[in-house]
Amino acid sequence: MIKREDPKLINNARALRRRMTRQERRLWYDFLRGHRLHFYKQRVIGRYIADFYCAAAGLVIELDGSGHYKPEKKEEDKLRDEEMEKLGLTVLRIPNCEVDANFEGVCLYIDRMVGELIAAKNKE
Repeated sequence: MIKREDPKLINNARALRRRMTRQERRLWYDFLRGHRLHFYKQRVIGRYIADFYCAAAGLVIELDGSGHYKPEKKEEDKLRDEEMEKLGLTVLRIPNCEVDANFEGVCLYIDRMVGELIAAKNKE
């Protein structure tokens, strides 16, 4: 289980849940909320807030808008992903434009990744 650390982050996560982007809402309401495994939205993990998190699979899903492609943000995201990976988590970064243009493909990709992660955990 991932330890929640900063109470300020918990309040920020609550606010982010109320202000989800259009792509986050679509992924949540049209796929993740009804997934066979439990997903959390805007979950505090360490000193970060993950867009979506599945504890059973050890999976973090980040939806990236255009701001994530600026050099300074790419470096921030890289450090964040490395920190999550040190916690034993797998991070999927999905561009918002993919959610818009290829929603079914995004869902299949997530579902396949969940299956692979669960299968790997069962082999341990």
